[in-house]
Amino acid sequence: MRTETPVSVKLEDYTPYPFEIDSVSLDFSLELEATRVRTKMSVRRVRPGEFVLDGEGLTLNDISIDGTPLQVSDYKIADSKLTIADVPDTFTLETDVTINPKANTALSGLYVSAGRFCSQCEATGFRRITYWPDRPDVMSRFHVRIDADKATYPILLSNGTPGKAGDLPGGRHFAEWDDPHPKPSYLFALCAGDYDVWRDSFTTMNGDHVDLGVYVDKGQADRAEWAMESLKASMKWDEERFGRAYDLGVFNIVAVRDFNFGAMENKGLNIFNSAYVLASPDSATDADFEAIESIVGHEYFHNWTGNRITCRDWFQLCLKEGLTVFRDQEFSSDLRSRPVQRIKDVMRLRARQFAEDGGPLAHPVRPQAYGSIDNLYTATVYEKGAELIRALTVLIGDDAFNKGMQIYFDEYDGTASTIEDFYSCFEKASGQDLSQFRLWYAQAGTPEVTVVEEWDEAKSELTLTLSQKTPPTPKQDTKKPVPIPLRASLLDGKGGHVEAGGWQDGETVIVLDEAEKTVKVNLAKGSARPLLSINREFSAPVRVRRDLDKAGLLKLAAAETDPFNIWDCFQSLAKTEIFRLLDEPQSPPDDALVSAMADAVRLNESDPAFAALLTVLPDVGELFQDREPADPAGLDSARKRLRKAFAEALAGDITRILEQPSPTPFKPSAEQAGTRALRGAMIGLTGALGTPEAASQLKSHFDSASNMTESLACLRSLIPLPGKARDEAIETFYARWKDNPLVIDKWFAVQAGQGTAEDARRLSEHPDFDMSNPNRVRSVAAAFSMTNLAAFHAPDGKGHEVIADIIQRADKLNPALAARLLTSFEQWKKLEPKARASAKTVLERLQEAGLSKNAMDIVSRALD
Repeated sequence: MRTETPVSVKLEDYTPYPFEIDSVSLDFSLELEATRVRTKMSVRRVRPGEFVLDGEGLTLNDISIDGTPLQVSDYKIADSKLTIADVPDTFTLETDVTINPKANTALSGLYVSAGRFCSQCEATGFRRITYWPDRPDVMSRFHVRIDADKATYPILLSNGTPGKAGDLPGGRHFAEWDDPHPKPSYLFALCAGDYDVWRDSFTTMNGDHVDLGVYVDKGQADRAEWAMESLKASMKWDEERFGRAYDLGVFNIVAVRDFNFGAMENKGLNIFNSAYVLASPDSATDADFEAIESIVGHEYFHNWTGNRITCRDWFQLCLKEGLTVFRDQEFSSDLRSRPVQRIKDVMRLRARQFAEDGGPLAHPVRPQAYGSIDNLYTATVYEKGAELIRALTVLIGDDAFNKGMQIYFDEYDGTASTIEDFYSCFEKASGQDLSQFRLWYAQAGTPEVTVVEEWDEAKSELTLTLSQKTPPTPKQDTKKPVPIPLRASLLDGKGGHVEAGGWQDGETVIVLDEAEKTVKVNLAKGSARPLLSINREFSAPVRVRRDLDKAGLLKLAAAETDPFNIWDCFQSLAKTEIFRLLDEPQSPPDDALVSAMADAVRLNESDPAFAALLTVLPDVGELFQDREPADPAGLDSARKRLRKAFAEALAGDITRILEQPSPTPFKPSAEQAGTRALRGAMIGLTGALGTPEAASQLKSHFDSASNMTESLACLRSLIPLPGKARDEAIETFYARWKDNPLVIDKWFAVQAGQGTAEDARRLSEHPDFDMSNPNRVRSVAAAFSMTNLAAFHAPDGKGHEVIADIIQRADKLNPALAARLLTSFEQWKKLEPKARASAKTVLERLQEAGLSKNAMDIVSRALD
């Protein structure tokens, strides 16, 4: 059976909804297999059009208008739509439906996780709860009443402010919630069950008291402390940075084990994947603590950029997500190290979004059409969307940006807005016409900027010729020039900047807004040729091409004053060397380069978090972008040869650093995390040596590790080293943590991320593997297919087959999860011939397999 490609939804077809629903009352009677939902909505016509509601998987019991029951002939239900042809201009609609939360394995709508009720309504889950115009531009005030068995579900939560509550006959009880702020249905939330709660409070800058609660599994309350501290830090930061205070008397977070995403920003009731709430020093890594801090911040910041102001339609998704990612990145930068945070953000962008932009799944930040809305939650919308906000700040300056944000908050509060609405605020603030900048939102692909330098010694004049080109992407062969703001500086090679006409303190912003642009820089007579530092702090999401050889890059790296560009110089050097080693398999790594890389680590050891990043080589997926056809196994082998040489050059430093004790007691502070990051890097380089002695040392460190960061680093480094030490570490780790599902997720992931296709299949058949839990599925399938590319794209096709099998199994339960896993094939067209043929065969088999709409959308685009 072949499932046809989903019909596209097009931006050009958008029309406003003909009705407004000023308020709605929802009455839930919770039962696992037969929950009753009674809905009463106040409706008024605002323009001509039919009254159409969305609904999926609902059993309609009753429906009436203004108290009069409708006959079956009065309405039509077809294609997940309920249409009432003849309605008054103002009326009250009441519906009574039954749903089955226990059978809802898609985890969209109202479902059951660990015996508790939970909802997830973004993007279109509310239609699985009741009939409703399930679109973000229909905003209503919600009143919610919940009743349930009191013993089983003692806590009943929804959006807004708690109201009446009490007992009912038959051992049941009820609770009411009112949200005074109009919101779209995707922000509705309901949770019911038995929880432990970590409670606290916050006083806003306006003097308002806010009760805070983090609801977790029984016995886990102490593991919610960091999430609570992160929430309070977020609330304070948004007041100080953007002048925005929280606007309700209650803010709750609920941790859920079965969740498709990281978290959801429902107004006043954020629902989180438990992986981003629960953390304790013994069981969580520094990366876990950082992720919790960032994601708690992200969801809280949505209160203003997503909730108070939402998006008019899903094509504007970047308006809330890209903007809020920018905000959470700024939050993390202010709480931790700004240069380190910038490098980590760019690493994620290059690993995921650049790959997306360069493959068959490429799409603009604001696409013109989509097949399945669930598949629009991409790195392009989130990470590239954030980079465009950052580029805007560089283009117009911080003062104008901050002023524009305040205009946006004030003028669009309580509305569903568009990209045009957003940018109009910055045009007012800056006085600039930003229509060309908005081309960034309409064009897919990563622009490539070429920089050519010419030095006129007689005139002491540097001429820069900059050009831009964006490669063709699906359905977009021709691209227009976009404004690219490039921070630039002239360096003297002695740690300082060179003064130049019009360059303040040797720095400026060059805006490349044409296909080609020439910039002349005049220096004082007799000046030596300066070194050009460009795209400092990664001011624009582009790929920069420069005609610099190894000596030139090393000289620039030594002169750089921008930490990002120091790191990026060594990334470029490492890439070039990996490609050389791939082409010359018998040639040893370049000693001078390896020595310079090692010296850079030593030189920056006073900032251990930054030094740790200098040990990270470009991953195989990023190398794909510069080598086509790509040979993943060959690239992986060449990369490992360079890494081994790097480890040998740092051998004495590895011993010295690891002989020092790890900080105790454990604190999730930036200072301690930096120290452990460098120790973790040294552990990883120990594994890169690949010797029996290295395995023995790693096992010794594993046995004595006092924290999860180093314990997991040792296990990860041991996985590729067959032998007794590895096997014992795998068994010990499992025995120690088998009752902690979040830690066992890591146990699965480190093995899948380093093993073979056979290992991935074995893990997918392990008794603890749970196809119904997205975290566990991702810990095997995503870890293998998205981080272990040499094994996933092996020419024998076994890696493709094992992931295809998991995708088919997942699709039957959770189409959104299956679709997300399918994106691992996004670079298949870049592969060498054997692997490319295997990937194509597997994708074609999946195309014929009768997959869900979500999955078919990805498959059809990948094969297009």
